[in-house]
Amino acid sequence: MARFDLPDNVHRVRAKLKGGVRFYFYACRGGPRFWTGPERHPTTPAFFAALAAAVAAPKPAEYTTAQMVDDFLSSAELPKGARTREDYRLWALRFAAEFGPDPAQMFEEPESRGEVNDWRQRWEHSPRQYDYAGTVVTRILNWAWKDAGKIRQHHCHGFRKVYAADRAEIVWTPEHREKVCAIAPAWVARILIAGCETGLRPADLVALTRFQIEVTASGRRIRVRTKKRKRTAHIPVTPAMAALLDATPEGQSLVLVNPKGGPLSARAAAEGLRYWRDKAGLTPEALGFDLRLQDTRGTAATRLLNSGLSLGEIAACMGWSV
Repeated sequence: MARFDLPDNVHRVRAKLKGGVRFYFYACRGGPRFWTGPERHPTTPAFFAALAAAVAAPKPAEYTTAQMVDDFLSSAELPKGARTREDYRLWALRFAAEFGPDPAQMFEEPESRGEVNDWRQRWEHSPRQYDYAGTVVTRILNWAWKDAGKIRQHHCHGFRKVYAADRAEIVWTPEHREKVCAIAPAWVARILIAGCETGLRPADLVALTRFQIEVTASGRRIRVRTKKRKRTAHIPVTPAMAALLDATPEGQSLVLVNPKGGPLSARAAAEGLRYWRDKAGLTPEALGFDLRLQDTRGTAATRLLNSGLSLGEIAACMGWSV
């Protein structure tokens, strides 16, 4: 029968086992479980007696999923990177919006894995988002289990990854750069130039200041401690980067700024470049691939490789491992 023919608030979960299909029934979503059997819609007196006993049982104060998510977001377990923290917060709140009123203990039940997978199906059109939803849920439940002791176990780990990307060969060619710089406002053109000439991650790129420029015997270089790896990179200042630095207004400490002259976020930098990239006709549909701000890193590494530097020298310049 249809789902709405069940008694009010009863939640049913279907499980396919070796011995056949079984159904688990809960007095409400998240528990307690009061009946297990092969029938989708039991009508025996024993079923209703078990339901009545489960509903009548005293309910202790429950630690809800919403509380668990809130505690996780207030903990030291959030990733350190600002952009990653922002993404984790977004997906954690989506998780709480779906399962918030349910007791966190529901994830101790094997069937909860199917519940989470059903929720993730909303993003099946985007493999990357589908995977990210599972990653954040696993991280939250691992914290609640192993660190906070809020649950005894969970079954939402080891989700199969469906997203795979190899962007190693995607770079900004001189022609791409020229097309964007020809029509984009100066603040966007500076983002693209600085990214291609330094290879810095967007978070490090928007934080670059003129005080990180050092004068050496062979010219200028950029000395920066990367936010993600905490490695020190020494990046030679190329002629194109030198022109950009020399054009930076005297009283401006940040190398890259927004249209109003204020600080620029990594997300705003990426979105600004994406907008003018499309205006220049470099859309994913036209190119067959999606050029992004992150691809300026590979562009810079390719330029250094073509200049004759060894892998070790490139790693030292960019703060990478070999």
